[in-house]
Amino acid sequence: MQQTRPSTGRPPRGRDAGDPDAGRLALLLDSAFLLLLAASLSRYLTHHAGSPRIPWVVGLSAALAVAKPAASWLDHRRPVAPDRPRRWPLAPVVALWVVLVLLAPSFAWCAVPLIYTALRALPARAAIPLVAALTLLVVIAELRLPATADATLVLLPPAVAALATGVFLFMARQAARQRVLIADLVRTRRELAATERREGTLAERERLAMEIHDTLAQGLSSQQMLLQAADRTWEADPATARGHVRTAAEVAARNLAEARRFVHDLAPVELADGGTLDRALRALAERESAESGLPVRFHLDGTPVPLPTAVQAALLRIAQGALANVREHAGASTAAITLSFLGDQAVLDIADDGQGFDPSADRPRTAAGARGYGLSAMRARLRQLGGTLTVESTPGEGTVVSAAIPLEHR
Repeated sequence: MQQTRPSTGRPPRGRDAGDPDAGRLALLLDSAFLLLLAASLSRYLTHHAGSPRIPWVVGLSAALAVAKPAASWLDHRRPVAPDRPRRWPLAPVVALWVVLVLLAPSFAWCAVPLIYTALRALPARAAIPLVAALTLLVVIAELRLPATADATLVLLPPAVAALATGVFLFMARQAARQRVLIADLVRTRRELAATERREGTLAERERLAMEIHDTLAQGLSSQQMLLQAADRTWEADPATARGHVRTAAEVAARNLAEARRFVHDLAPVELADGGTLDRALRALAERESAESGLPVRFHLDGTPVPLPTAVQAALLRIAQGALANVREHAGASTAAITLSFLGDQAVLDIADDGQGFDPSADRPRTAAGARGYGLSAMRARLRQLGGTLTVESTPGEGTVVSAAIPLEHR
């Protein structure tokens, strides 16, 4: 959700509020207007000494000298209401200037900063007609000056006005496009950040699902099997039953340690404190044989090479998940774990002589009828590491699950 600034209880300011460049441009236009106004007044007083219009001209000049900066300040500070049209505070300035030009044509060139101000303050559909009217008044005022008729008096003001208007509108459109582009970039960045957060959440959920499946779920399954065996032999063979209970307690303790470690995103217990993958797989085979009664052998093929912790943890979890599938679904009499180092890849094979299944069919169901998650979790782990999972199985002829992870650049 987009964050908003706390309200200050005041309405938003004008269109230039918070824009230092716009404020400096307004100051420049006001300074140019006052400079042209002073120059025009000086010229008028020099060329029309003793004219009865002098008091009017001086008074109007003084009024303009105050009104123009005040109008710019009001335009900058006036709140913009989106539900009503925006009033233009420079309208009195234009009216005073028109009267002054009609009295003294030498004030015509004060129109230049007024044109820029109009283009900034009004939309193009209103500013262009106003600029045309101001330009026409300048031409009329120039023709009234006591001087020799010159074509430049007619052509120069429209040319200057057209050039100024064209350049200003072009720059305004470019600025509008840039604002749209910046807004799109900001929105895209926010959407990307939100997407990354969602992907991070989903990745963490997938990690926890795989860890729970390969540790807690498998441990609970082993405990259930051991406790059921203890219940069956409780009366006939109490010593064996107590052995099953002790083994179930050991499984529970080991699962508790695993839960604490994967919550903190640590390596499996078997790989902690510098443990190697081959030793962890050998211990897994021995533990599975002791707890479930299913003979599991471990074979090491090739010379072991150092593997990243993430790779070792993934292969160990895959071995745990595959053995759990063998124990719960295969009905096998023996199983074997083989870790091979083939130079360019590490390959983990888990084979059994159980009932097998058809790998091309939909995901197998568990005994409770739910869709199995084991193979999907294995593929997800390997996909994160650039590896592949291969399942070879035929009904009645056992299953081989093979996980391969490339070793280059590791």
